[in-house]
Amino acid sequence: MTSVRPYLVRALLDWIADNGQTPYLVVDCGIAGVQAPAERAESGKLVLNVSAGATRNLVIGDDWLDVDCRFGGEPVHVRAPVGAVVAVYSRESGMGMAFEAEDPVDGPPPEPPRPRPGGPKLTVVK
Repeated sequence: MTSVRPYLVRALLDWIADNGQTPYLVVDCGIAGVQAPAERAESGKLVLNVSAGATRNLVIGDDWLDVDCRFGGEPVHVRAPVGAVVAVYSRESGMGMAFEAEDPVDGPPPEPPRPRPGGPKLTVVK
């Protein structure tokens, strides 16, 4: 059974963005399965600006989080179990929610989503 955490994380991110604020996620790098630049973490926690302008391909599934972001101008793909998300908050107000870290789901992680070759396709509709 899936926990309610992914639904809460998505709802909080939407609420923060809908209010014109900058959403941040805090990921615990000590949880098994986290693929992130540990050298950028402070006290084992990695803070990610996940606003639409700062990231690409943000996917929060029921069990895994995937996002393309930048650290020091270098592109980085971050992949983590949703249970490794320990906080969601607004940069401007500091309002949000904190969670306790959870162990990852059993079994190997699913393959990350692959971008379609050729980029997005737009069609003019008249």
